[in-house]
Amino acid sequence: MRDYWRSLVSKIEQNLIMKLSPLYLQWREEALREGQQKGIKQGIKQVMKQAIQQGMQQGMQQGMQQGMRLMLESMLEVKFGAIDEALSQIVEPLSQLPAKESTQLILQLSREELLAQFSEEKGM
Repeated sequence: MRDYWRSLVSKIEQNLIMKLSPLYLQWREEALREGQQKGIKQGIKQVMKQAIQQGMQQGMQQGMQQGMRLMLESMLEVKFGAIDEALSQIVEPLSQLPAKESTQLILQLSREELLAQFSEEKGM
């Protein structure tokens, strides 16, 4: 009799497993899809955040460089008058120097000395 009940329970369990297996697989696939979608959304948010931060840093750096060039052009114009082609050619190399150094060069050197200094550096 025990064998009969065991066999019956085993058949019921098998039948139940057969019915639940497709439901479990469907639930599992949906859970995986949902997890993937959440992961994609989080990944996109993180990438966007990083891109925004990088863009802000680049924008700030470009703004600082542009400000430095404008300040140097202004100093050259005050000291030497209108900025001609020769002076405009040294603005970029001057802006690559530390601010204190470029300021000292403009204040201490004559136009010719300043141009000569950067034409020598260009020739090296």
